[in-house]
Amino acid sequence: MCKIMNYGKYKYETSKKVHGAKKTQVKSMVKEVKFRPRTDEHDLEFKLNHAKRFLDNGHKVKISIWFRGREKLHVDYGRQLLDRIMERLKDEVQTVGIPRFEGRNLSVILSPKKKVEPKKVVEPSEADAALNGTKV
Repeated sequence: MCKIMNYGKYKYETSKKVHGAKKTQVKSMVKEVKFRPRTDEHDLEFKLNHAKRFLDNGHKVKISIWFRGREKLHVDYGRQLLDRIMERLKDEVQTVGIPRFEGRNLSVILSPKKKVEPKKVVEPSEADAALNGTKV
């Protein structure tokens, strides 16, 4: 058995379904903030403010510590810096993975914590109370 149908109409309907699915889809981008092992305190604060802004917008943030030359011998400085960064952002983020050393970079990906909104308590109205047979 076969069904005769309008192919143009079928293509139009499927494209509308795909478009509707894209509309409700949530896209998250990964923004990167780069540091050096000897980044000064003011620069650290400045870049952390950028990271906080990205997190507030719902994006994931990749924190990279970039080593050059002999700095690569002192990875412990980078790990200490990464620990300081994580300590300052601990209330606002959750880590996606463990810190990894990738070539010259020590990096970790952070995502914003899910915000729990308090549930609204709905009080019964007079009309609902009349339907149930109770008084308010």
